[in-house]
Amino acid sequence: MDFLITAIKIIFLLGFLIIIHEGGHFLVAKLCKVRVNEFSIGFGPKLWSKQGKETKYELRLIPFGGFVNMEGEEEHSEKEGSFSKASIPKRFAIVVAGALVNILFGILAYIILIMVRYYTVVEPNIGTAISYSFSSTGTLIYAMFDSIVQLFTGNISMNDMVGPVGISQMISQTTGLSQFIYLLALISVSLGITNLLPFVPLDGGKALLLIIEAIRRKPLKQETELKIQSVGFFILIVFSVLVAFNDILRL
Repeated sequence: MDFLITAIKIIFLLGFLIIIHEGGHFLVAKLCKVRVNEFSIGFGPKLWSKQGKETKYELRLIPFGGFVNMEGEEEHSEKEGSFSKASIPKRFAIVVAGALVNILFGILAYIILIMVRYYTVVEPNIGTAISYSFSSTGTLIYAMFDSIVQLFTGNISMNDMVGPVGISQMISQTTGLSQFIYLLALISVSLGITNLLPFVPLDGGKALLLIIEAIRRKPLKQETELKIQSVGFFILIVFSVLVAFNDILRL
């Protein structure tokens, strides 16, 4: 029974964060009049599929992922509503939307949680509770950015990093709704900040390529971009495997 409850908590938390992340890309793409061919939650075999007026909506077996397939995103397309034909500001907004939604949701959830806890347990004054919650949130965000700086400067080693296995273990150890929401907010902000790092294939890396395109006033050659993405994917896979291996060793 405990295993089932843990599995439900892990699937809900990670699935929810993926839904709002991909939902951010999807909604901003729609607002920018960019055609979305496919919106999928999960990977692997399809469990459910529905063709809308323009977009095919899908639910897949493996809940730890998802994607938004836009017309002209992977290769140039001259079709109406193509991502590749959209202006740089619109493409930039679409690319960073998922990470920003994760950050904003996490901050909002954390503020509400801290405010309620402080108001009910420490100081029954709404003004003081709001002030304290914003201060605590600022401290949290600073600590996250500082951790990233420490990682790149070598002050934090790979052994200090936590991947999906480690996150799943932390989720399984939560007791009560308050702890679960706290972890949900923490992971959501961390996911958003990590995704904005200027490293392809992360959203931040894609945004960096758009900035380079704006400076050059022309896009990079498709072969060059594909090479950058291939190298980035390889590094990301190796990094993910190393982090997962360290997670397993800590179990």
